[in-house]
Amino acid sequence: MAEKAFVTPEVLRWARKTAKMNEQTAAEKISVSAEKIREWEMGLGQPTIKQAQKLAKVYRRPFALFFLPEVPTDFKPLEDFRKSGSKDLTTSAIFIIREIQQKQAWARESYLNDMKKPLPYIGSYSLGNRPQEVADDILKVLGINPEHYISENPLKEWIDAAETNGIFIARTSYIHSRLLIDADELQGFALADHLAPFVFINSEDWNTAQLFTLVHELAHLWIAASGISNAIDYEQVNAIKYHPVEVFCNEAAASALMPSKILLSENKSAFDDLKGISSVSKKYGVSQFALLVRLLNLKIISNNNYVNLKQQAEAAYNNYLVKEEEKRAKQKAKEGGPNYYLLQRNRNSRLFTQAVLDAFRGGNINPTLASDLLNVRVTKFQKLEAQLYK
Repeated sequence: MAEKAFVTPEVLRWARKTAKMNEQTAAEKISVSAEKIREWEMGLGQPTIKQAQKLAKVYRRPFALFFLPEVPTDFKPLEDFRKSGSKDLTTSAIFIIREIQQKQAWARESYLNDMKKPLPYIGSYSLGNRPQEVADDILKVLGINPEHYISENPLKEWIDAAETNGIFIARTSYIHSRLLIDADELQGFALADHLAPFVFINSEDWNTAQLFTLVHELAHLWIAASGISNAIDYEQVNAIKYHPVEVFCNEAAASALMPSKILLSENKSAFDDLKGISSVSKKYGVSQFALLVRLLNLKIISNNNYVNLKQQAEAAYNNYLVKEEEKRAKQKAKEGGPNYYLLQRNRNSRLFTQAVLDAFRGGNINPTLASDLLNVRVTKFQKLEAQLYK
């Protein structure tokens, strides 16, 4: 007879609920009935050790946690800055937020032990400042000039600059192959901290959207406003009640990516047609829509021109999506899918991956913890490390 796991019923129920799962979903994942899950959570029976271990994996909680005498203190829920009516956070979003919070907790403790100096720019501004001031300081601290990117990949340049300056940038679109993170639900979030600030970006989005999300979340760090974000529909800012933090950070992101001085110095004929808009938007690594709204707000184009060009951009964008999806499908078939270790590096952040590997090589953390933090087996660390600076 299989050995029973004498788990604490209240903790078992808490673990399921904080994973945003109902009894039926949890039961299906470990091949038992929903009634059995309810019995265990009421203390009317106990799972076997194997069943409890499976539940720990499903809920993404340490197995030992189930045996605590009472519900533990969990990470604080992040403030939700999204507009009212946004999708409720589901299991995938809850899991990625918890994962990044765990990474931050480890990094913060590690940096405290190393007596690392606090980052002065985290929380250096507030809503009392102008978004333009925050944008200017972000560009100054990161050493970025939006007018002269050194490559054709502005997103990579911004990520590299942020991590060089001590900000962990994590990007992924999945927890595992059957649990994806919906961009309509969660585009990004920021965890402000003077030692180990983290930004998460949903990589399901296109690069232009990821870049805007990244800079938006950096603005969150500059005003020390930890929380969850989703894109603002610029045209609806006055019609829908948006959180003031989101409006502020959106304006700061637009100002940083498309500085008014640069746009005002552009030849006005560049904004006369969609070809010119496409060329300029590509130059700054932003979407045509973001550029059009910025030009309208700066009164560089009229409202009539904005409406006309936006309609053309929407039609062109729909055609672009079809071609890009076809291109992605061909590329995936040709290469057999993306590089697993590159995906894990991006998910962990390059900076965090390096920090954990350094701690592991130095004997400061054990193999199990290092593996858990990086989502990679210790025997595969060498392959992961090979992706660090590719």
